[in-house]
Amino acid sequence: MKQITVSVVDPVGLHARPATVAVNAASKFKSEVNIAYNGREVNMKSIMGVMSLGIPTQSEITITCNGDDEDAAIAAIEEVLRAQKIIG
Repeated sequence: MKQITVSVVDPVGLHARPATVAVNAASKFKSEVNIAYNGREVNMKSIMGVMSLGIPTQSEITITCNGDDEDAAIAAIEEVLRAQKIIG
């Protein structure tokens, strides 16, 4: 299992467009990918799940990958979210 904890820097938080970017990045991998915020954890491959967390800007989130391609998954997801300036 691989895990990272990062801060959301997108001005609107993890809603709509940023959530779609996150879900698309996670969906490319076979591993189970979860995102946790404020004591709740959901499947990061589910747009409804991610948006249900209501993650505002300047929040700390934890992304967890568990599976055969977890190393590649966590690295790629972090890279995409940083490139899109969603996390800092």
